[in-house]
Amino acid sequence: MTPEQITYLVFGVVVILALIFDLGLLSKKSTQISIKKALYQTLFWVSLALGFFVFMWFEDGSTKALEYLSAYLMEWSLSIDNIFVFILIFGFFGVKESYIPRVLLIGILMAIVFRIIFIAVGIELVTRFGWLLYIFGAILVYTGISMFRASHDEEVDMNENKVYKFLKKVVPLVAHDGEGRFRVKIDGKTFYTTTFVVVVMLATTDIVFALDSIPAVFAISTDKMVIYTSNIFAVLGLRSLFFLLKGAANKFQYLQHGIAIVLVYIGLKMLVTYFHIHIPIYISLGVIVLCITGSILYSLMVNKRLEKQNKQ
Repeated sequence: MTPEQITYLVFGVVVILALIFDLGLLSKKSTQISIKKALYQTLFWVSLALGFFVFMWFEDGSTKALEYLSAYLMEWSLSIDNIFVFILIFGFFGVKESYIPRVLLIGILMAIVFRIIFIAVGIELVTRFGWLLYIFGAILVYTGISMFRASHDEEVDMNENKVYKFLKKVVPLVAHDGEGRFRVKIDGKTFYTTTFVVVVMLATTDIVFALDSIPAVFAISTDKMVIYTSNIFAVLGLRSLFFLLKGAANKFQYLQHGIAIVLVYIGLKMLVTYFHIHIPIYISLGVIVLCITGSILYSLMVNKRLEKQNKQ
């Protein structure tokens, strides 16, 4: 077997065993997940992703391993922004705490399937039409600037969500969760519950985020293995990260600025390749770590300062 085939095999085995362990031992679908348990699960998935980085370093070389780590950190940071939207969706539809783990699991597994399809299509398009990378780069720069300038005080009205409005038009809905079921029978007719709506909205929300994150990962690497593994590890950690952050969504108000700067940088990195300028992977890794860590620390510092002022 080639080193690449061995890496794919190890990745597949690790993910399957980790899912069995995470879902079978760390989680029960009918129980609520505490912050403490969410922290352990988050550390579990992050440690697994970092352990895979070490494996890749020895099996596939330092360059590919650093590309994987950079891609994973970028996807992981973008997924944090994704989680804040998840929190809004669950809050709007009033999903019961006991149903959230199961709904999240189904939504995330659907998101993984969609991401695999998106990545496969993206790789094929970039392989055939290399100039698409420059379009991706321009889109990322525009998205990053828009995200940086966006007002964080604006309230999001889920009634105006396009997916929700579409579902209301095409399928009969009921205004309750059906005790966790997707469908209920009323007078012999089938109606879909808010649980079904939430699962669909979680999966489609991730698709929207994937339109930014997947093109961004092409600026770091065009290697299939790096793109697939980094994306899947980042998405698998979404569930535990949700429970860890759901009570602290407003404490990271500057994280979006850090993510925006990363997107602008990644977009520019794509564009400058037109002039045969290739930025080393370790610089990209440094920029990603600095922007995300810096924005999180700055958010916490500002919150601490505001808390002191409120106490005075």
